[in-house]
Amino acid sequence: MKFKFNIKREAKIFAALLAAGGIIAFTEGRQEGLVVGDVRVKMDNVHENHFLDERDILSLMEFDQVAMKGARFSDVNMREVERKIRKQPFIQDAQLYSDLKGNIIVRAALRRPVARIVRNDGPDGYIAEDGTIMPVSDKFTSRVVLLSGSYVPTLLKQKSLGQTEEGRQLMQVIEAIRDDEFWAAQIAQLNIDKKMRITMLPQVGNERIEFGKPERIEQKFDKLMIFYKEILPRMGWNKYSRVNLEYASQIVAE
Repeated sequence: MKFKFNIKREAKIFAALLAAGGIIAFTEGRQEGLVVGDVRVKMDNVHENHFLDERDILSLMEFDQVAMKGARFSDVNMREVERKIRKQPFIQDAQLYSDLKGNIIVRAALRRPVARIVRNDGPDGYIAEDGTIMPVSDKFTSRVVLLSGSYVPTLLKQKSLGQTEEGRQLMQVIEAIRDDEFWAAQIAQLNIDKKMRITMLPQVGNERIEFGKPERIEQKFDKLMIFYKEILPRMGWNKYSRVNLEYASQIVAE
């Protein structure tokens, strides 16, 4: 295979690369003598989860008690600031960049909670839609399904439900509730014992729903829907105190 050398074309490419390099060098050299004019925070918060505000983000950007505003650009490690902000469990992602006026723009995306871990002997926590375990906030309370029981201290020791197979299975149950309009409105709480057996408590009705371990999840929800659609309308919403879904082909109701 033969290559043709085109002097004009190669000269244009070289000139373009030289110009791009000059712009980068000029920008970096210009920023060496610049100070940060302002720090502006843009919150990407589609689901209106107000766990953090702009002041909280700005406080995460301080180094040795010296605010970034007014610091020289040459003294600002943008990647380190991004890393520090991303360590906050409420934040899913963070990006920092500067504009032509010398301002630093912080764009932060917040995680969305899908369940709240509650217990009597310690602080609560949230589970985000990506499985991350988050603390509670005194600024905002999210209306999501509650998780209680002797298993929840184990959850609070983890950084994410994705760390274990049991956690991933539990996340599938939470997602099945969140993604269905009826279950999201009807299932109020999941009580989980040490053996990972789940008992569901409904918003309407007095029955305890014995879901069992987070296995055959779709099949169990299908049986529970039959219970709500076909059995309760005939027998009455307060007729039963217990419903068991653990048997493969049966619904046991008392």
